[in-house]
Amino acid sequence: MTGGVSPLERDERWARVALSYLVEPKHGPTVRAVAEQGGVAALAAIRERRAEGGGEVYVRVPALDLPGLAAAVAAAGLRVLVPGDPEWPTALDRLSSPPYCLYVRGSVDVGALTERSVAVVGSRTATAYGLRVAAELGEGLAGRGWTVVSGAAFGIDAAAHRGALAAEGDTVAVLACGLDRAYPRAHERLIGAVAATAAVVGEVPPGAEPLRGRFLARNRVIAGLARATVVVEAGLRSGSLSTAREARDLLRPVGAVPGPVTSPTSAGCHELVRETGAVLVTDVADVVELAGRIGEDLGAPRRAEPRPTDSLDPTEYAVWAAAPLRRWFLPERLAALSGTDPVRLPAALAVLEVLGLLEQADGRWRKTAAGAAVPRTG
Repeated sequence: MTGGVSPLERDERWARVALSYLVEPKHGPTVRAVAEQGGVAALAAIRERRAEGGGEVYVRVPALDLPGLAAAVAAAGLRVLVPGDPEWPTALDRLSSPPYCLYVRGSVDVGALTERSVAVVGSRTATAYGLRVAAELGEGLAGRGWTVVSGAAFGIDAAAHRGALAAEGDTVAVLACGLDRAYPRAHERLIGAVAATAAVVGEVPPGAEPLRGRFLARNRVIAGLARATVVVEAGLRSGSLSTAREARDLLRPVGAVPGPVTSPTSAGCHELVRETGAVLVTDVADVVELAGRIGEDLGAPRRAEPRPTDSLDPTEYAVWAAAPLRRWFLPERLAALSGTDPVRLPAALAVLEVLGLLEQADGRWRKTAAGAAVPRTG
């Protein structure tokens, strides 16, 4: 019944499905109308040509076939979530332009799944370094019980999903097209694996094409579903930077993985740290601390590996540093080289000998092999 009015339009859920077909995500006048009046009233206003927003609101009305959309949802094995559903991720309500509805492929409770989640995003043209880091983050987060959210794109997204799947953990893929198709097509098996173990979600109906504007809109959903967003690699024009901006607008933590200063693929990450105050993260512990609640999931402070010289006082350290490895020096020579008061030298030598850092023979001193192996600087 293309172009006709279906009884489904009086149902809030299916009215929102109709809106997701008629207007693009983030369409300001429609978003406001839905927030103020609900989906049924907003759809009726479009039907009666009294909606705000210009001609683009009406251009798809003649082709609207809501029963057909409902059949396509069922045929693709999807379900439709709307605000108020027990499974609806309430974090999405904080977006300035929440989705009209959410299409889900997979049987897991999306709201519960994303309660403890991190978005891992980045460049499609990732380097081997970026792919390794993304996979390690995905695997490590999933192994600690966190859900990994990403966009199933080439590069960093796919690596993060695969890392989570390798750990037999949860991961959510947010697509910019209808969930009756896989995009990119080469990731059909990956997207199928995500749906089989957790969930694939989107905000456009079956049949919707992966248009550029929908990718940019999709990024806010990724940010909205996650407690924190981490950008692994990104050029200065990378779309993943928009995900970081969306997370920042939601007052959610943003992390950036550093890379070589010569790498264009890491330039966007470095810019996030320099210009927006994103937190530099280097491993799973950093990310968990970034995303965790205050007072929870704190990582252990990083400390350098202890060295035998750590406990030396300045005099003892100076004598050890001045002692040779192959030759033997008299105490007087060590005192002169190290600038040590000869009166304090015997005590320092005794400590260094007990610690196995210096050895003596016939009143002369030199470093032991263990003492020589200790670097002189930190």
